[in-house]
Amino acid sequence: MLHLLVADGNDREGRASHVAGTGITSAEAYAAILREVAPGVACTLINPADAEAALPAGAALDDFDGLVVTGSTLHVSDDNDAVRRQIALVRTALGAGLAVFGSCWGVQVAAVVAGGDAARNPKGPEYGFSRDLVTTEAGRAHPLLAGRANRFDAPAMHLDAVVTPPAHASVLAGNRLLPVQAIEIVHGPGVFWGTQYHPELDLDALAAMLRLSAEDVVAEGVMPDAAAVKSYADDLCRIHADPGAHRDLIARHRLGADLLEPARRRTEIANFLERLVRPRVEAAA
Repeated sequence: MLHLLVADGNDREGRASHVAGTGITSAEAYAAILREVAPGVACTLINPADAEAALPAGAALDDFDGLVVTGSTLHVSDDNDAVRRQIALVRTALGAGLAVFGSCWGVQVAAVVAGGDAARNPKGPEYGFSRDLVTTEAGRAHPLLAGRANRFDAPAMHLDAVVTPPAHASVLAGNRLLPVQAIEIVHGPGVFWGTQYHPELDLDALAAMLRLSAEDVVAEGVMPDAAAVKSYADDLCRIHADPGAHRDLIARHRLGADLLEPARRRTEIANFLERLVRPRVEAAA
């Protein structure tokens, strides 16, 4: 059985907002997806943004087979304790030789740890979906993207991004808005795989995130007003509940199998567990 540490990227305010909008924290939602992808996996949840955050009594990082870092409402460019604590956690985890996965916030933190830079994406945000993601030459041969087509779409929710990848990183996928959408970072004895997009988000979860971010979505000009955000989110929930009954909405919103089929949407998470974590555990046994 795999033992994973799941780090919620949000501070207290961000966690409270997420619970208000979805009923659970980001870490709880991510752990549920991990257990679905790999039945029997054990997940320990922590809140590293908090000053008093700590592993369970008697536990150490090397007791875990991997670390997963969720998304966050924070910005890596903010010089505050909540950010610094999470950078320190990922740095320590990689230094301890852990396999680490992160989406959105997680990939930005890992890039900074390894000498890259994360900031507001100069080409603008992605709210809803990352469209026309294209694998690089390295990505087409990389196990993180095994099973992905050379061009695909994925759920996305971000203002910030990795704007300068670490010098020794392998960029695996990108699109017209952002060259760094999937990446591998080998840092010391640790290995990080991650995506700027959100393979963990089902359509109903994405709808909830859009509602939570409605003010930003409108301010960035992605949608004209809050009513449009609500309508779009409602459509995603209808599709999630019964895809076969809403082929008109699926066509209107250009949702292909990459977005509609859970196993395909979660490709990177499954590959992280089966192609990075599990082999490393077996090799160390």
